[in-house]
Amino acid sequence: MSFDKRISRRNFLVGSAVLAGTAPLLSACGGRSSAVAAPTGAPRRGGTLRVGITGGGASDTLDPHIPATSPDIARVRNLYEPLLYRDHDYRLEMLVAESLTPSPDARTWTATLREGVRFHDGRPVTPADVIATFRRIMDPDDPKSGAASLTMLGEVVASGDRRVEFRLTEPSTVFDDYLAQYSLGIVPADFSVDRPIGTGPFRTQDFTPGLQSTFVRNEHYWRPGQPYLDELVLINFAEDDARINALLSSQVDAIDQVPVALVEVLRSDERLRVLSAQTGTWLPFTMRVDRPPFDDVRVRQALRLVVDREQMINQVLSGQGRIGNDLYGPFDPAYASELPQRRQDIAEARRLLTEAGHPNLDVELVTAPIQAGAVEAAQVFQQQAKAAGVNVRLRRLDTTAFWENYLSWDFAQSFWYTRNYLPQVASGSLPQSPYNETHWSDPEFLGLVRRADRTVDRAEREDLLKRAQRIEYERGGNIIWGFMNQVDAHQVYVAGLLPDRTGLPLSGYSFREAWLG
Repeated sequence: MSFDKRISRRNFLVGSAVLAGTAPLLSACGGRSSAVAAPTGAPRRGGTLRVGITGGGASDTLDPHIPATSPDIARVRNLYEPLLYRDHDYRLEMLVAESLTPSPDARTWTATLREGVRFHDGRPVTPADVIATFRRIMDPDDPKSGAASLTMLGEVVASGDRRVEFRLTEPSTVFDDYLAQYSLGIVPADFSVDRPIGTGPFRTQDFTPGLQSTFVRNEHYWRPGQPYLDELVLINFAEDDARINALLSSQVDAIDQVPVALVEVLRSDERLRVLSAQTGTWLPFTMRVDRPPFDDVRVRQALRLVVDREQMINQVLSGQGRIGNDLYGPFDPAYASELPQRRQDIAEARRLLTEAGHPNLDVELVTAPIQAGAVEAAQVFQQQAKAAGVNVRLRRLDTTAFWENYLSWDFAQSFWYTRNYLPQVASGSLPQSPYNETHWSDPEFLGLVRRADRTVDRAEREDLLKRAQRIEYERGGNIIWGFMNQVDAHQVYVAGLLPDRTGLPLSGYSFREAWLG
C-alpha cells in the first residue's frame, strides 16, 4: 500500500448549594455508599465504575482516529489500542505489537504483532488490519488527526504472518514515538464507526453523544485477568460544580480535572482520595507570529517578560505544577534545560515595547474554559501586564465558540498533554501541522528539526534539537509559563488508578487496572 502525501490541514468553588444538596443531582445513576476503608489485597473482579468526564457534546464520537474532547479520548483509550503507547511513567510500552525495530538507516521500521491479540469480536489481529488502519488514518481525502505526524510514511506492507514493515520516504529516528499516540488505534480492515471494534479492554454497549457511554468487559482481551470491571460508564459533565456534586453525593465513583482550589477540601473528606501526577501538560498563551503586533519579535519577547511564572503557579494552579521556560517537551531527553530560566522583568519589557513602537500596547486575549485554570490564567496575566503598561482586554467565549475559530485568534490560549519534542513539533509547530496556533514558520527552525528527525547519531540529534529549542526560546510565539499537575479524585473504594505522567487524567483514562473494593 502506498500513501498519497497530500495531507490537507483540518482538522470553589462549589459553594454551599452543592454541599447542601441544592445543586442538580444525576438522575441516570443511583448513589453508592462509600466504604471508609480503602480496599486492600488482590484486585477483585466485577462491578461498574462510573466516571465523570469534563466536556464533550453533540459532536462526541467513537471514531478511534479523531478524538478531540476529553470524553472522546477516554473512549478511545478503552476501546482501542495502538501498536505501542506511553505507560504511566511515560516510557514506551508495546501493546498490539510485541516489538518495533528500525533498520540501521531508520528508513524501515518493522513491527511484530503480539501473538494472541484479538478484536472485540474474537478475530485475530493480522498485518492486513494494520495496513488498513494506516490507510484510513492517512486517507488524503479525509486525513485523521495522527496523519500530520506521519508525513514521512511511504507505505505499509506485510512481511510475514505477524510482521508489518513501515517504509519511510526519509529517515525518522523517533518514528516509534510518532506511532505511540492514542489516536492511532488498530482496527479491523472492515472497520466502521457504526460497529466500533478494537482490541481494548472494553467493548461498546451503548453510546449517547454528549451524555453517556457504557462499555462492558472485552472477554478476548490479551492481558490475563484484565479488565477487572464488568462495566465502565463514562458520563459527560459540562460544568465543574455538577461534576464535583456528583462525586460528593456518590453519584459517580471518579471524576477528572478537579479544580485546584478544591484539592484540599476533597483531601479532607475521608470518603475520597485525590490523585495527583506531575505531567508535561502545558496551558500556553499563543501569539500569531504572522499578525501585528505579534509579528514583531520584540513584542513577543516583552509579553513573555511580563509574566510572573511563580505567581501563575501559585494563583492559577494553587501550587499544583512547576514553572515553564517557554519550551515544551520537558520529559524529552533533549529538553534544553540549560537555557536561562526566564523571569519577570518589567523594565526590559517596557524597553522592548517602546523600541517596537508600542509603549502603551493594547491587545485582546481570547479565553474560554478549555481546561482547568485557563480563564484564571488569563485573568492573572491581565493584571501582571498592567505593570508594563500593557492593556489586555479579555474576550471570554464558551468552549464551542472558542474551538470553532481557535486557529484564527491573534492572541489566545491552548492546552497540550505531555509529548516529546519532535511529536509535539509535528502536531503544532510546522506549517503543515493541524494545530499550528501561532502560525510559526521559521526557516532556520524547520531546517534543524528536519535534520534532527533524520539523524541516527543520538548526540548529534540532541544537539540539533537543542538548537531548535533555542530558536523557539528566543523568538517563538508561545508563552509557556508552567506545567500543570493532573489532579483527579475518586471514591475511597476505587482501587487501581495510578498517577500518570502523560497528562491524561485518571490513570491516563485507562481503566483496565481499576477495581472496586
